[in-house]
Amino acid sequence: MSETPEVTRGPVVTPVRVVIALCLLAPFAAMLWVGSYAKVDPAFIGIPFFYWYQMLWVPLSAVLTVTAYKLWQRDQRGRAAAAPALAGSAPEADSSSPKGGASE
Repeated sequence: MSETPEVTRGPVVTPVRVVIALCLLAPFAAMLWVGSYAKVDPAFIGIPFFYWYQMLWVPLSAVLTVTAYKLWQRDQRGRAAAAPALAGSAPEADSSSPKGGASE
């Protein structure tokens, strides 16, 4: 029985993916840590801090989500560009194996 080498496509956890995760998790952490913004002062144009802080996170969350999406797209394009180089060394699928359980 021959052993075929396992094909790897690079590390799963990369610095770009860590930044993506931070962009997506920051709004959750900011909103779930209620003790950090459960106060009245400083007021902004008469609006208590509790309210304007939460409203500030609405557009900020959108910006962070778009940033994460754009970084993800760039990461996937980079992986797709690297895939043809790895595909040449990948073992080919066995054509004699049944597919989907259908018999011919």
